[in-house]
Amino acid sequence: MTTPQQQFRPQAAGSPGGSPRQLVCLPVTGIPEVAEGDDLAGILARAATLEDGDILVVTSKVVSKAEGRVVTAKREEAVLDETDRTVAWRGQTSIVRTHHGLVMAAAGVDASNTVTDTVALLPVDPDASARRLREALARGVGRNVAVLVTDTAGRAWRNGQTDIAIGAAGLDVLQDYAGKVDPHGNELSVTSPAVADELAAAADLVKRKLDRRPAAIVRGLNGLVLRPGDHGPGAAALVRDERQDMFGLGAREAVLSALHEDDPRGFGAPCSAIELLVQLTALGAGYADVRLDGGAVNAHLLGGKRIQGAVEQRMRTAAFALGWRADDAGAEAEEPGSLRFVPATP
Repeated sequence: MTTPQQQFRPQAAGSPGGSPRQLVCLPVTGIPEVAEGDDLAGILARAATLEDGDILVVTSKVVSKAEGRVVTAKREEAVLDETDRTVAWRGQTSIVRTHHGLVMAAAGVDASNTVTDTVALLPVDPDASARRLREALARGVGRNVAVLVTDTAGRAWRNGQTDIAIGAAGLDVLQDYAGKVDPHGNELSVTSPAVADELAAAADLVKRKLDRRPAAIVRGLNGLVLRPGDHGPGAAALVRDERQDMFGLGAREAVLSALHEDDPRGFGAPCSAIELLVQLTALGAGYADVRLDGGAVNAHLLGGKRIQGAVEQRMRTAAFALGWRADDAGAEAEEPGSLRFVPATP
């Protein structure tokens, strides 16, 4: 008997550096209602005819059902439990960062296609779910396929939603074009297509939301599928580090958080001391002499005036919004009435 490793032969239909000759999206039909404890890999294997190099795209809802992530709870309570941090809210709509690091509406909690008074939560570890499915399919049908677990998400600046990859196994979720040269001789620096998200969106065109098709096959990109045993970085690699997130809070929420100085999360990494000095100098014009002091920034008294009231609040708010905080104890030690700012996060 041949093993999946022996059976797998990469084909030239697609490659990380080129375009496929043909790309096909096939819906997987005939999948019954899935319940906790069901063998999802076996169900998918029976419903789909898989080939080496296929990319199997599965909605998170059916994965959650099989993994027992459908719970009896009020949607609002479930959203709170699944929320790591609120990004923005308008009325009944909330955009939050989940414990996975995903930023999405209502923490991905979904009350559709579930029994009344129950809600479906996202899988605890979508990448692990994808790996288990991939390994089970390799054992069951002897085919080397990549697996994506997807969910629906909105996009900043755009109306509507699209499917994105929240779990992945068997392919690199990003293609890094940095250092490559375009046809005009220009070197690319930051171009990095989110291949897994593109595949998730393409597959959703044949799955659809109301047709009870929780899976689809993308065929023709064999060159993207990694060899057996190599699962790749997972969809976690698509989650932007909070310190590098330029849109970690909604506009209103950023103002409120800075005014209250509740939590530095959402503002990203601290700006440079020079940048802070420039901003505070403008805000304290006529009131304070702002200087660098090692890794800190000090706003000293000017002309005997005390930094207080509106000017002090504006400086504190601006510093916090730029990732810094007032070190009141340090300021008093430096000079009574002065303000001393240090990075809010390491």
